[in-house]
This record gives sequence, structure tokens and C-alpha cells, in this order.
Amino acid sequence: MTIGRGPNTVLRLPDDTDVSRLHAVIENVASGWSVRDLGSRNGTHVNGERVLGERMLRPDDEIQIGGVRIFFRAEDVAGSHTATRSVSRAPLLTRRERAVLQALCRPVALGDMFTEPASVRQMATSLRVTETAVKHHLGNMYTKFGIPEGGERRRVLLANEAFRRGAVVISEMISADPP
Repeated sequence: MTIGRGPNTVLRLPDDTDVSRLHAVIENVASGWSVRDLGSRNGTHVNGERVLGERMLRPDDEIQIGGVRIFFRAEDVAGSHTATRSVSRAPLLTRRERAVLQALCRPVALGDMFTEPASVRQMATSLRVTETAVKHHLGNMYTKFGIPEGGERRRVLLANEAFRRGAVVISEMISADPP
């Protein structure tokens, strides 16, 4: 469930100026339910603590987004009596890998929720480098982020993993000028 002021969010909070266009997402993951801040300007808080990346939810947790408080209710949440598992951090990236990753994710950050990441050609054009150079950097990042070989959806998997691990932040992508 996406939360924000934007028209394509599931839980829309259009009147709260402290809420970003695409602020956070609450989702069912293998070990239960989690909340993930999507690089919002003012942050997402659970029980008064700012969420950095993703946080597992337990029954009766209070989620605060802008001026809105949401109480998480669940009868039996898998993992609710165990320690919270954190999202693995983004790997160290070179300056050029970071630029390629931002070029990959920029269409997603600036578009609708289900927008495709940039193609190799689009990234090469925006970065003023060859497609071979972009492919080289993508190959390095597939390895660093643990994206399996094969399949034509690797760019999508890489973009999702980059957002999930905080390697790119939507609010920074929106405010930054393209290279």
C-alpha cells in the first residue's frame, strides 16, 4: 500500500504538506509486514523513531507520516516476537556507478509508480558515454547488488534493489538536475 500526496497512491493524504508525493509503502513480506520510507522529505516514523530504509511492523506499532498517525493492527504477525531484521545496506559504488544508477532510476522517480527504468541507450545519452561503458557499470552493479544473471528484467530488479536499499532516494532524484 503506497502512501503519499500523489494521485496514484493507495492511501492519499493530499492536504498534508508534510507528506511527500510518494512518501512510504506498507507491504507484506516473507517475515510479516514492513513499512519503508521512499526518501520522503520529512521522514516516516514508527513509535517515534525515524525509519531509515525499511522496518518490520509489530502489532500496535504507531506509524507517523506527516501529521497522520496510523496504528498497525494484526492478530498474528509472523516474526512479531523476534528481533527486527534490517534491510541490507547498499554496496559501495564508484562515482560513475552512482551516476549510472541515478540515470537508470530517474524515470521511475519522476514518473508514475510502474514506470520502466531507463534503457541502456537512454542512460548513455544522458551521461554522454558509450552504451558499452553503461553496460560495464551495470554488470558491476548487478554483481554488487546480487542480481542474478539471465532475464531481460535485470534493470528493473537493479532499480528496485537500489531504492529498497537506499542507494538512490526519490526526493534527491526529483530535486537534482539530470547530468
